[in-house]
Amino acid sequence: MRELPIHIELEQKSGKTLYEQIYEHIREEIRKGNLLQDERLPSARFLSEYLQVSRTTVDMAYSQLVAEGYLVAKPRSGYFVGDVRELYNTGVTDARGQAEPSREAEGLGQRYDFSPNAIDMSQFPYATWKKITKNIMVDARSHMFALGEPQGDIELRRTICRYLHGSRGVNCDPEQIIIGAGNDFLLLLLEKILGRHIHVAMENPTYIRAYKIFRSFAYPISLIPMDDKGIRADQLEDSGAKLAYVMPSRQYPTGISMPIGRRMELLRWADREEDRYLIEDDYDSEFRYKGKPLPSLQASDGRGRVIYIGTFSKAIAPAIRVSYMVLPYPLLERYRRECGFFSSTVSRIDQTILNEFISDGYFERYLNKMRKLYRTKHDFLLGELREFERDFTLSGENAGLHVLLTDKRGRRENALEQAAAEADVKVYGMGAFRMEEEQAKGPAAMILGYGGLTQEAIREGISALKKVWL
Repeated sequence: MRELPIHIELEQKSGKTLYEQIYEHIREEIRKGNLLQDERLPSARFLSEYLQVSRTTVDMAYSQLVAEGYLVAKPRSGYFVGDVRELYNTGVTDARGQAEPSREAEGLGQRYDFSPNAIDMSQFPYATWKKITKNIMVDARSHMFALGEPQGDIELRRTICRYLHGSRGVNCDPEQIIIGAGNDFLLLLLEKILGRHIHVAMENPTYIRAYKIFRSFAYPISLIPMDDKGIRADQLEDSGAKLAYVMPSRQYPTGISMPIGRRMELLRWADREEDRYLIEDDYDSEFRYKGKPLPSLQASDGRGRVIYIGTFSKAIAPAIRVSYMVLPYPLLERYRRECGFFSSTVSRIDQTILNEFISDGYFERYLNKMRKLYRTKHDFLLGELREFERDFTLSGENAGLHVLLTDKRGRRENALEQAAAEADVKVYGMGAFRMEEEQAKGPAAMILGYGGLTQEAIREGISALKKVWL
């Protein structure tokens, strides 16, 4: 690391907050190539002292950059520049390998980025998190630095168990929960539990990162088309799969919520043969703005056929990197017999901090605040999109952090993306989430995320899209 890889001149009267100035400066340095992939940035503490600003200000800027994929936070190592090529080609997470480079990949970034993966960190209770951390470290005993249980600390598992039952209707015991550093680790662990060469079925379009992980296992993959109720259960039966990866509460990226009838079809499919399981990825169920929260698929499972996976990265912060998996009892026995020697990938200190954050009520209060904030942005975006109704069909609204615009005029996705890019707006085509070219044919559908944008940015970005799309 150079002595100081970023040089920022903060302006008190610029009209922008100090956190926004730091965030925008580092983002532009990365886009211009002045900060390179894997290059380490100064610690938040060092940079706050250097710039003579509060630590919270720098934390907010770094957290937003992590949320958008510009930076990667590595525990006990610091912040590093992420792979911006992957970021620009795929909208922060994944896309098809054959996708053409976008304008950002050429160093021509867009001002308004409607990423479906960005979140708003402006309301994060940094002071509370810092207080909990300080209290834990003051009271820490030797056991806090011991290896701990492979499945995760029992106190956190009990807390997660209560939270899941109250918020998602999940029926489980703490001993069924495994805590890991991100869903990637949990899927890797699941491959060790289930065994090799398991035939898996996935929705199409789907979450590309999970697809790549299953492909790395050498799992045969069947891509099952979707209708307005979710994955086609009739074609699932014909696929010959033993495992199905689904997102019933809010499918990513289509935003479809699976009704109870289709859920029962999936459970019946899983129950017809021995060793058939459903993986329920409940990635952002916390954010629903109309009607009551939908219960999990696992809540309707009376035969132990659902493997439930969730994460705190979307609800709290990407850098938290704490996910959890609820195993049915038959698989729990297999895990203990064959995989119980794997150590937990989340430090006991981080587990203790998260446990207190949830159990003391801070998490619920923060979630309530974020639901209100995101709902305000959601409603504002829908209002700005009213003029689009003649040329586009709107779907995927009332939950999550993105909506879907499907073109009625027969235009191609890459043409819409290019027109948006020329208007300084970054949008994301649905084709990047489909795995087979023949299934990518059809009306152009554009994903618009709003979680990481201010209302002013939403208004200006949509105004720019009106000029080139309508």
